[in-house]
Amino acid sequence: MTNTASVILAVENVSMRFGGLVALDRVSLTVHEGEIFGIIGPNGAGKTTLFNVINGVYAPHEGRILFRGEDITGMPPFQASRRGIARTHQVVRPLGELTTKENAMVGACFGRENLSLEKSSIVADEILEFVGLAARQDMLAGKLNIAQKKRLEMARALAARPLLLLLDEVLAGLNPQEVAEMLTVIRKIRDQGVTIIMIEHLMHAVMNLSDRVFVLDYGAKIAEGAPQAVSSDPRVIEAYLGDPKMAQRLLEGSA
Repeated sequence: MTNTASVILAVENVSMRFGGLVALDRVSLTVHEGEIFGIIGPNGAGKTTLFNVINGVYAPHEGRILFRGEDITGMPPFQASRRGIARTHQVVRPLGELTTKENAMVGACFGRENLSLEKSSIVADEILEFVGLAARQDMLAGKLNIAQKKRLEMARALAARPLLLLLDEVLAGLNPQEVAEMLTVIRKIRDQGVTIIMIEHLMHAVMNLSDRVFVLDYGAKIAEGAPQAVSSDPRVIEAYLGDPKMAQRLLEGSA
């Protein structure tokens, strides 16, 4: 990934408050087309709030969001989806009374291509095969296990045909084999040209997967850059990693 790639997303001086709590404090970042951009930080750092501002769940109190050069600040999530932004949620949100396939069809119907039911069915078949859920397409989504529900979250987002995919802790709760399988899927998504921003607490995964890493603490940016540089930054070690030796262990996947 090089800085010559076009900027697909720009967050400019965004602040978000909930009463007296400053959840985001003048946060700025740029994401380039085709990269995997990792966001890390302690619990309560403002990571999911940032996602909610990007895809329109919240309108920021200050600052703006530019997607492909268009100001989308405060645009409702359904309009953001139409423009090519899709996301997963940290707490999975399957439509439990619909089948796995019907869940994926919802993403296709309300996504960037605004597909008909007939065409969304075709897309759903394709996406479920891609994420490894084709054999469970007729199962009620509420009956899937946690790993399968994580894949369904991703399938529903991918069926929207996004240009930018926001992944909120898709690895949480998975065992090592499931993590490895999910990382393979994420890399394949990027290989298809989709830009990815991912929030993750599984540090060795995000450090080895991301082109760049952005670190939030108490709603403010404290570091940004290549994974190796970020993991050795004293501010990051103090705020999140705990001790200098932790960074290397994280990069090696042994922590």
